[in-house]
Amino acid sequence: MDYKLDFSVVFDEMPDLLLGALATLGLALAGMTLALIIGILGVAARKSRFCVLRGLVIGFVEIVRNTPFLVQIFFIFFALPMLGLRFNPTVTAIIALAVNGGAYAIEIIRGGVDNIQKGQIEAGLALGLHKAQVFRLIVLKPALRSIYPSLTSQFIMLTLTSSVCTSIAAYELTSVAQIIESDTFRSFEVYFTITIMYLIISWMMMSMFALINRHYFSYPVR
Repeated sequence: MDYKLDFSVVFDEMPDLLLGALATLGLALAGMTLALIIGILGVAARKSRFCVLRGLVIGFVEIVRNTPFLVQIFFIFFALPMLGLRFNPTVTAIIALAVNGGAYAIEIIRGGVDNIQKGQIEAGLALGLHKAQVFRLIVLKPALRSIYPSLTSQFIMLTLTSSVCTSIAAYELTSVAQIIESDTFRSFEVYFTITIMYLIISWMMMSMFALINRHYFSYPVR
């Protein structure tokens, strides 16, 4: 085997790789934001008194959690246009990430909400708080505090899952790497570099989540 490493190609294409990394971050943050909204609304619907609404949420979670992400993104991109719903690759990627992350977020948040004692809810109502205030202040925030590590780990996994979006030609880090590799045939150098870049992206995400945790979910120090 006579393979000589040459990272000059990677250095020459670094601006494109950095733009791809920024695109990956954009997809991930948009997907995570929508996934969190879906998770919170899904838990509220799951706890409602309407059995049809509860059934729809349960069905949504089971379908998404038991099908591959690749199949989900293909369904949105290739099948929905037959029903008149057509999205460009970037929008499709965000929707797919939001749907996939939202299904897992529903179950994670539900686990935290189920740990809230009924006495706390009754105490909030007895103090005159509206049901929405009880859900936001007494149920949701303590629940998010307890499941925050699991939720953020899932969101980091969602960020890495965004690499699958290259299958529909969405612009992100892996798709840029594939173009560079096909032009230069320097597979090791290109994929070694984006491996490091994904590690950096994950570290940035973990740092951001740690900062949010310190400011919003940590208990005050006496």
